[in-house]
Amino acid sequence: MAPVPREPTGTDYDYDLFVIGAGSGGVRASRIAAGHGARVAVAEEGPLGGTCVNVGCVPKKLFSYGSHYRHDFEDAVKYGWVLGDDKPTVAWPTLIANKNAEIERLNGVYGRMLAKAGVTLLAGTAKFVDAHTVAVAGKQYTAATILIAVGGIPFVPDLPGAEHVVTSNEAFYLKDLPKRVLLVGGGYISVEFANVFHGYGAQVTQAYRGDLFLRGFDTDVRKHLAEQMRVRGMDLRFNTDVASIDKNDDGSFTAHWKGGGGSITVDLIMYATGRNPMTDKLDVEAAGVKRGKKGAVPVDEWSKTNVDHIYAVGDVTDRMALTPVALGEGHCFADTVYGGLRRSPKYDNIPTAVFSHPAIGTVGMTEEEAVAEYGADAVDTYKSDFKPLRHTLTKRDGEREFMKLVVRRTDDVVVGVHLVQEAAGEMIQLAGVALKAGATKAVFDSTIGVHPTSAEELVTLRKSERVKAQEAAKEEATAKQDGVQ
Repeated sequence: MAPVPREPTGTDYDYDLFVIGAGSGGVRASRIAAGHGARVAVAEEGPLGGTCVNVGCVPKKLFSYGSHYRHDFEDAVKYGWVLGDDKPTVAWPTLIANKNAEIERLNGVYGRMLAKAGVTLLAGTAKFVDAHTVAVAGKQYTAATILIAVGGIPFVPDLPGAEHVVTSNEAFYLKDLPKRVLLVGGGYISVEFANVFHGYGAQVTQAYRGDLFLRGFDTDVRKHLAEQMRVRGMDLRFNTDVASIDKNDDGSFTAHWKGGGGSITVDLIMYATGRNPMTDKLDVEAAGVKRGKKGAVPVDEWSKTNVDHIYAVGDVTDRMALTPVALGEGHCFADTVYGGLRRSPKYDNIPTAVFSHPAIGTVGMTEEEAVAEYGADAVDTYKSDFKPLRHTLTKRDGEREFMKLVVRRTDDVVVGVHLVQEAAGEMIQLAGVALKAGATKAVFDSTIGVHPTSAEELVTLRKSERVKAQEAAKEEATAKQDGVQ
């Protein structure tokens, strides 16, 4: 059952709503609740905007933009551009300075949004005193409702030499561009930074303890990206993990592989091995709030914890760690509790992107998920693996794009779209709209393609892999019958 929407509680407490954390979810919840008439305060110990603005998606995307240029400079020559005798060089401090200026601008934007909404901003680390009381910077505040929105923090395994590594938090503030980089981890953050450093000219090795990185993504997509990263010159080492790390006299670092598999010496070791909910400093137990795996705050479908008036949204809940999801959760919470509306977050068909080179765009079910849900005979896939038009002049024959549709045969509904292409992040947004609308494969087929683009492949995939296999088997049988060996 949804919590019963209620009016602000008057003067019983200092605030109707106290939000801990001014990241994406916390700021959205604060603004919307205040717009519904609630008296709101938000506490934040760091810069406004949380992980996304400061050490996440925004600076990451800026880095990704910049890392394309070396590749593009090389391609430009084939299109008639004369770049001069000297090769382009990287002024890394310029990138960092310009990035910092943009992040500071966004911090200010968030502050002005809160002020305009009438939200009280408190600087400092918040801790629970009891179920209705929070302490910040030596002062206590009471609230009828409390929202936990503190996000997460990078996790580094406990191993000898762990003090020598950096995480994504520090990578955005490096003073110099390292020449040799080891990325440890197989998630999207590790993949994206491997591509960023390589794009800027570093020699990159990525190590992952599993068989193939990007667990949870469609297997064809994972394989295709791994192939493309290797084509571009990155060293991918799967089934490989670090046992210990030494710092050398010249400032470099040597990572020793587990199982006696040798070692590697680099100038920077970055760990991207997951993030943990940042609840250790909150003292949530003082409020009776339970914590789950990795310190996450368990919540119901309405983002409510085990304590009726305490809620949590965003990465701290360990549901789906995406900025737009945190925004949606915060908005639904505020509308439900203060706006007289009953809205809970929906997690189906959420488009996502990985800003690798080439990028990944994905929405809906992977082939593996669809087969597990409906059965192999009830799922058709349509694939295309091709050299894009731009490389007919650059002659980069090894660089290819990949597109895939996953279709439920019983009703022809497209249940998954998966892309590996430089503009996949842009393309997948509209694919998400199509899946939300329940588009069938017939709808895709009846849509006129934009020519010449890579995107038109999505509406020109005529033969399923099942049909291709049947035709191949028929041709082989015919050849045997005709005596062709």
